Amino acid sequence: MKKLIIYWFRNDLRVDDNPALNHACALAERTGAALLTVFCHTFAYGTLGASQTKWGFVRCSAHRQEFLRDTIFDLRHQLNQYDIDLLELDGDLSAQTELWAYLWQYYELKMIVCEEIAAPEEMAQIKSLQALKLPVQSIWQSTMYESADFDFELTQMLDQFTTFRHKIEKGAYQIRQPALCVLSKSFALHDSNLHKFSAQVHVNLDDNFEHLVRDERSSFPYWTPAFRGGSQAASQHLQRYFSGDLAHHYKQTRNQLYGVDFSTKFSPWLASGALSAPQIIVALRQFEDAQGKSDSSYWIWFELLWRDYFRFLHIKYGAELYRASGLAKTPVTLPEFNEPQFQAWTQSQTGEPLVDAAMRELKCTGYLSNRLRQQVMSYWLHELSGDWRVAAVWFESQLLDYDVYSNQGNCLYLAGLGTDPRGYLGGRWFDPQKQAKQHDPDGTYRQLWSALECTLRIP
Repeated sequence: MKKLIIYWFRNDLRVDDNPALNHACALAERTGAALLTVFCHTFAYGTLGASQTKWGFVRCSAHRQEFLRDTIFDLRHQLNQYDIDLLELDGDLSAQTELWAYLWQYYELKMIVCEEIAAPEEMAQIKSLQALKLPVQSIWQSTMYESADFDFELTQMLDQFTTFRHKIEKGAYQIRQPALCVLSKSFALHDSNLHKFSAQVHVNLDDNFEHLVRDERSSFPYWTPAFRGGSQAASQHLQRYFSGDLAHHYKQTRNQLYGVDFSTKFSPWLASGALSAPQIIVALRQFEDAQGKSDSSYWIWFELLWRDYFRFLHIKYGAELYRASGLAKTPVTLPEFNEPQFQAWTQSQTGEPLVDAAMRELKCTGYLSNRLRQQVMSYWLHELSGDWRVAAVWFESQLLDYDVYSNQGNCLYLAGLGTDPRGYLGGRWFDPQKQAKQHDPDGTYRQLWSALECTLRIP
């Protein structure tokens, strides 16, 4: 029987700087195995993208699905350069009964390799494979820093971000260097029978996008070549961003509300894994070597450290971050779900112009500035007395750059149920009128998004 290594792409949709993929290649070379690469369209995507949350809306909008489709298309093109195909599957990997029956009959499976994701549902996917007695090896690779280099255990990690940041800066830890791709045509698997397991995915995805409307007001126009999903567009954007002086103005512009250049816009590619944090840091350091360091260039690293922090926090606390009370020491009674208020919030009918404009932009484009994300979350929590978990799942549904770690971490932080010592709703209130006066003094943003020009209906 032919030996087989399976590489399961998750949130790492790239071939460059992918240590887990490189590990799979090394196993294939050592064992003389072929390499089968797969991607699973689970509850968040594909035919199951319309699966409902318990609050009655889909877990993944058409905007996010289309950005993923472009990312997958780009990944497939990268793999095809090595004569390696990508098998797209509908549903969890453990649920592929017919595929497993076929593979067990004709192949000797040596290992399933994937990136490690320290969030409950993603960890459950691994456990479901192990329950089938399948060999699985997950590799941690999504952070700038390697926790193995720390002189402290992540279970003992300092909870507050500021103290964590000081620890990292004083420790002078080295950022992981990007890994070169080691794929080879020698790993190619030629088996036309495998195509039947993924044929239906593309048809169903196309149906989802039939009525999707692109809104030219978007700050991240993902349907244009410069902002499409995938490593090629990500690499070109990375080069463009650091080719001028945008990085020297980031700290001053990052709180602006709209435009393609006010922030780095790396997050959608980071979230899908088309771009890695170490790749950004290499480009940032090259920029600083050529043009000098500044508070703004430092702040780009600072924001990426927040991203690392939320990931390491998941390793420390795991499922505790998904409790209704989060990390609160005592139980917190959350409000009952109020359907009319939720509809007013999501359909831009609260009567608060800044909030309504922001929620309209989010629904029409799948993108929203960081400042406005905090504003609409604050409004849901404080003015509408909403359950923080509803907002977290709504962001998951809508955001192109949804990232399980950062989304959960930020929502807990704003609700006061994360590592902030101020407690539930204890001080993260954003006054919408004050914010409008400070960040949209002439009303340009509110006027821009005062009308629903986008005709896409998000259920």
